[in-house]
Amino acid sequence: MDYKKYDIFSPMVFVLLVIVYLISSGIAFNYHLNKLIGVDLYTIGIIFLGILFYIIGMILSNYFLKNKEININSEKTDKIFSERLVLSLVIIGILLQIVNLIYLGGIPLFSGYLKARAATRIWLLSYLIFLPSINILLAKYDNKKYFLLFILGLLLFVSTGYRTTAIAIVISVLITLYYTKDLAWKYLILSIIAIFLLLMVVGYIAVKSIEWQSWTTTPIELLFYRAGYTLQVLDRAAFMQGSTHGQLLYNTLMGFFKSSDPRVIVGSTTLGYAHSTTSTIFGPALLDFGVYAMLLQMTILGFIINLIYKVQINVRSIFIALYAILMAHLIIWIETGPTDLVVFLFYLISIIIMIYLVNIKKVSNK
Repeated sequence: MDYKKYDIFSPMVFVLLVIVYLISSGIAFNYHLNKLIGVDLYTIGIIFLGILFYIIGMILSNYFLKNKEININSEKTDKIFSERLVLSLVIIGILLQIVNLIYLGGIPLFSGYLKARAATRIWLLSYLIFLPSINILLAKYDNKKYFLLFILGLLLFVSTGYRTTAIAIVISVLITLYYTKDLAWKYLILSIIAIFLLLMVVGYIAVKSIEWQSWTTTPIELLFYRAGYTLQVLDRAAFMQGSTHGQLLYNTLMGFFKSSDPRVIVGSTTLGYAHSTTSTIFGPALLDFGVYAMLLQMTILGFIINLIYKVQINVRSIFIALYAILMAHLIIWIETGPTDLVVFLFYLISIIIMIYLVNIKKVSNK
């Protein structure tokens, strides 16, 4: 079977992975890992309603593009994203992360105290520069030497102890290579296994390195436990709709500059004490404004991700990289939720680039 006939990284992969996440949570509930007890059927209903509106968003973007021709301004693209410039940006992103680690005075992966301070403004700038530039470099320019920069950058971001950034780098690069290289099945499967192991190992080391916590679960149990725990937080959010009155969205957009974490607000609201907590992709909107806001969010996400997917399928080039970045974070958001300023910036940058470089015209019937 030729997997290229079935686009495994199309926007519908999100739906499949949400279901996989629910199954993983169910395993955690079944074995009562760390006293997990399960969630209400109402919460499961909200999740599937969110999936439905995500698909509706995809359908709306298909309708928007119906009978339209998509072209890219290649001259502008080559001028703006020259190999020398993109390579320079990758190197700058790597150097900034090295500066960040020197500033912190250690490796946050092995210290909970350092990890709590690792997401500095230097870190934000480094990630904002490195992730798009490494994907554009690999998508647009065929040079095996650039994989060394990918590995170096990955190791530096792994050292910060944040699973999400490391996994986003790996998943986005895998998606980029999927659309630009003729990957054999065995390499694709090995890559997915490697991502799973990276997620498990980095998460486990980071948790075990938190000096004020004590964990006795195995790495695999921890993976299932996190899924079940996060779903239980969503369960609480489902019955506390509108209780944060927009604070999560405000602190997502502005909190980094005020040194406040929207996930701590999630924890304070749902658990009753200050603790950085995730609530799945559906939780923050529910807590802020209720179910209708969550459905609107899922519709917008479905529309945007499918729109950029259709653009990259038609024009390829740098849009492969942009789609890879957005899809990687959408997959990660299944657990963490949209509470990261940097991801919103990636969406904004992608939309601006699309408006500037892509020409969508209605096909003449003549």
